Amino acid sequence: MPSLAESPPASGADRRPALVCFGDSLTAGHGVDPAKSYPADLQHLLDGKGYRYHVINAGISGDTTKDGLDRIQFVLERHPAIVVVEFGGNDGLRGLPLQQTKANLSTIIATLQKGGAQVVLAGITLPPEYGPDYIRSFDAIYPALARRYHVRLLPFLLQKVYGVPGDMQGDGIHPTAQGDRQVALNVEALLRPLLRR
Repeated sequence: MPSLAESPPASGADRRPALVCFGDSLTAGHGVDPAKSYPADLQHLLDGKGYRYHVINAGISGDTTKDGLDRIQFVLERHPAIVVVEFGGNDGLRGLPLQQTKANLSTIIATLQKGGAQVVLAGITLPPEYGPDYIRSFDAIYPALARRYHVRLLPFLLQKVYGVPGDMQGDGIHPTAQGDRQVALNVEALLRPLLRR
């Protein structure tokens, strides 16, 4: 299993509140240097704006919502103030039952909230070849859960990235380092009302 990346503390034990980016390869930074993943860029953004958070990259490439649920204890043990939840893409690409994806995401959000974290949800969509009906049902999962749990929603993690020259890797799924900088801006804007200096 790939190791999870925590940004190194400036000195000694990092006592800043933990902000965990919890997801799959889009969070892990598949295909880019870990120092250029979106969570690493988010750390730089927050530092530059005077927000004192320790960003932890808890992304693992290939993870489904079930895998996320299986390792939620890792996140809870960090006693996070905020968790950015980004899962579902691998479920959709594998054609897993959408009700199970929704149920897993629901449990992830509820468990994190019960653990005291503020949760924000980052959605994703699927390539057009999966068909309009399946995609429409898949896309609907995120706003439904955001309403149910009263969490802030970024409907599409890759907004202003997908289809932008230089922002996507050759696989058409993962951002480049340049694209991850925009993803970090997307997430920072989502988080902004929750952040405390």
